[in-house]
Amino acid sequence: MLSIQQMQYILSLSEHKQFQKASESCFVTQPTLSMQVKKAEDFLGYPIFDRSRSPLELTIFGEELIPVIREILSENDKIGSIAKKMKGEFKEQIRIGIIPTIAAYMVLDLFKIWREKVPGIQLVIEEQRTEELLDSMERKALDVAILAGPHNDAKVRTIPLYTEEIFAYTPTIEGESISTEQLADLHPWLLSKGNCLRTQMISFCQLKEENIVHSWNYEGGNLELLMKMVEQDGGYSLVPEFYHLNDNNRSYLKHIHASGNILVPAREVIALLPNRSIKRNFIESLLREVQHFYNRSDRQAMQIIDWKG
Repeated sequence: MLSIQQMQYILSLSEHKQFQKASESCFVTQPTLSMQVKKAEDFLGYPIFDRSRSPLELTIFGEELIPVIREILSENDKIGSIAKKMKGEFKEQIRIGIIPTIAAYMVLDLFKIWREKVPGIQLVIEEQRTEELLDSMERKALDVAILAGPHNDAKVRTIPLYTEEIFAYTPTIEGESISTEQLADLHPWLLSKGNCLRTQMISFCQLKEENIVHSWNYEGGNLELLMKMVEQDGGYSLVPEFYHLNDNNRSYLKHIHASGNILVPAREVIALLPNRSIKRNFIESLLREVQHFYNRSDRQAMQIIDWKG
């Protein structure tokens, strides 16, 4: 049988794809990690990694093995949790991943509520882009991911949380609404690639990546900076409905309407969690608070924009 330690080394190496980085993350020397991985491969009778590639790649056998190792290590962690509960030393940890354009308001809105409504847990909240969240869920590095939908994957459970309108942020146009034709004449201020709100903006406003003028080479997920650039140099950016703005800046939010379409653009916010989890009751309690806080009845008709474009 493989030892827990060997499985941890194999999993770390599969994630870092380099012996040096994997050994550092496991706090062992590189020769120690390399030797234990080789022993595991000898015991199993098949190579787990293709060492001829740089960075390392999993073999076909390794691809089959890694999900099993993740499951075993996850179950092993649960054993330790049960023992701590019996000693009265246990505090459940919930690891939440949230995309930046949602985390920017949700953490402020709900952190205190979460602590009051679901006591006795340790909340660990990380900001990650959508693709990073999906990878973290695959690796079981998170207990729940909050992101823009839709997302279909039988390996995880999807819970709809709420829908929020996407507004154009611009001081250039008077009134409460702006058409996509008017937006076409304004400079778009975009988040960096990898942010789903950028993809939604390009999709709904019918922008073409190759035609976007990068007069401001900004890389990051900072909506606040983009809005300041709009105020300073004109143009527009997209801002989600629940993003925190003062009263003066809120007047710059415009409903967006495409020609001949009464629907306003919106995104569906969802949560992803494992199909099986001993933390399920805690997680569902947290998500119910999200649903209660953001769901609204007085809404315009909305068109959900797919973040994948």
